[in-house]
Amino acid sequence: MKTVVTFGTFDVLHVGHLHLLERAARLGDRLVVGVSTDALNQEKKARSAVYPEHERLELIRALRCVDDTFFEHSLEKKADYVRECGASILVMGDDWKGRFDNLSSLCDVVYLPRTPSISTTGVLEKIRG
Repeated sequence: MKTVVTFGTFDVLHVGHLHLLERAARLGDRLVVGVSTDALNQEKKARSAVYPEHERLELIRALRCVDDTFFEHSLEKKADYVRECGASILVMGDDWKGRFDNLSSLCDVVYLPRTPSISTTGVLEKIRG
């Protein structure tokens, strides 16, 4: 069985998130998703998430392309998460291109293109008007 793992905050869930997860799921037999904790999101984006971590995890877990979820507490623990999931493929958005190439000894590292013209920041700006 080929397990794929990916990560994200998934705040203000949008079709770009869905497209990335569906494409990641097609690369293997099982998709496991690490959802950034509120603390990690604050650390990496310097802003609070709109929705709390438990709600974001619940939303991602409910998607039919997702087989399992867990909380990601640290960007520096990606190798540990890959091992714990038994992942043979790590998928990240191409905005992270090159950042996790050091994990290629543990698994295949794939960077998927983001859905054009869609981002959480853009959605939040649109909401704010």
